[in-house]
Amino acid sequence: MKIKILYEDSNIFAIDKPSGISVHPDGRTKEKTITDWVLKNYPRMKNVGEPQFFEDKGKKIEIKRPGVVHRLDRDTSGVLILAKNQKTYEFLKNLFQNREIKKTYHAIVSGNIKDERGVINKPIGRSPTDFRKYSANRGARGEMREAITRYKVLHRFSVGLNRLTYLEVYPKTGRTHQIRVHMKAIDHPVVCDSLYNEKSVCPKGLKRMALHAKSIEFTDQKGKVLKIESPLPKEFEKMLK
Repeated sequence: MKIKILYEDSNIFAIDKPSGISVHPDGRTKEKTITDWVLKNYPRMKNVGEPQFFEDKGKKIEIKRPGVVHRLDRDTSGVLILAKNQKTYEFLKNLFQNREIKKTYHAIVSGNIKDERGVINKPIGRSPTDFRKYSANRGARGEMREAITRYKVLHRFSVGLNRLTYLEVYPKTGRTHQIRVHMKAIDHPVVCDSLYNEKSVCPKGLKRMALHAKSIEFTDQKGKVLKIESPLPKEFEKMLK
């Protein structure tokens, strides 16, 4: 597994996570994950963070998540920050919980969005029809958690018969699948999203979900403002030419 390091100091490092790789195991599949790479290359981090537990056939299974403070979906690429020690883990966890970390994503979505800017303020719950999915529409099950996503249109274009919009997206909250769910809720789902845009055909030249974590900005423990950026994926660049 080849992973590019975008930034590193004594307390953290940030990687450019590829699309198609999960951040940590889910207790069901045995495919390699980012945490396997972390344990191999940073073995001292094995006890940093908090483990996750799963039930499987009545047995409780512990999943190690060394240094993982936040996560990206399996098919999302871009900036992922990991903590090298427990003190930094707690510091970053607090920043995320208090919404003191600025996250910027780039996405290509289906259809042409009319407004140049927008805010999607729709609580997110569980999908009533698919246990894998979440929903911001009527009928969602369980606890409805606050979710706010801002976006700005960067470009409108077409690929063949597909009308598309290229967005810069700023999630204020950090719900599971938040950007994907919110774009689906306004009828502009992320391109090549097999879960929330399953009926659409991927435009020629794109073989992955069109969602990329472009940058993360925050103030570190020493009071230094850090902005860590990931280059735009080559698939995006080719499509936007």
